[in-house]
Amino acid sequence: MKNIKDSSQIFDKDPALGKEDFRKTFQWRIFRIMAEFVEGFQFVADLKNPVAIFGSSRFDEQNPDYVKARTLGNLLAKENFSVVTGGGPGIMEAANRGAAESGGKGESIGINIQLEEGERANEYMERSISFYYFFTRKVMLSFSSSGYVFFPGGFGTLDEFFEIMTLIQTKKIPGVSTVVVVGKSYWEPLLSWAQEELCQKYETIDQKDLEMINIVDTPEEALDVIKKAFDYKNNN
Repeated sequence: MKNIKDSSQIFDKDPALGKEDFRKTFQWRIFRIMAEFVEGFQFVADLKNPVAIFGSSRFDEQNPDYVKARTLGNLLAKENFSVVTGGGPGIMEAANRGAAESGGKGESIGINIQLEEGERANEYMERSISFYYFFTRKVMLSFSSSGYVFFPGGFGTLDEFFEIMTLIQTKKIPGVSTVVVVGKSYWEPLLSWAQEELCQKYETIDQKDLEMINIVDTPEEALDVIKKAFDYKNNN
């Protein structure tokens, strides 16, 4: 990186203004990233019993997994868990919707992303925060919770699933964390592949890594796993 002799060298010229526009510089982006991290961690620090829920943004309210996510959000909020999602449509909307409709003490929380066409925010969030950068938002979703629930989804959901598993495996997420995957017909082929190929054939993961994953079929089963995990966490 070349030396900067004075501050004017870090600014880009804005012809319309006839002066330097610091908002278009790399240095300004660094400050924006720092600000997002500070604001984000302040936001998630006060969440009570947070559980993050992930899944496809494409499912509508007729989809069986949407119905399950809505039910789980409702059950969690009634048990005083804060339901945390990416704030968008599909499974995220379903979980926020269930929490908002519950009448329970648990909050419906959204951690959103700003897009050029605007935020794809659902209407069921009681509190939310919005990020410009995907990676800062992803960090907040990862570190906002001690419980993680995954419904069926696409590349984005699988990316989040494997990142959470890696963070827990490498102990980068502190404390006791619980991972629940909902839908045996969706998840069992993937977990069987991980067992046979990653664990047994190539030995790139350990058996204990797979044992971190709780596979269930119903919202009630997911709630039971989460409640037991939080009881263990609070008593140790």
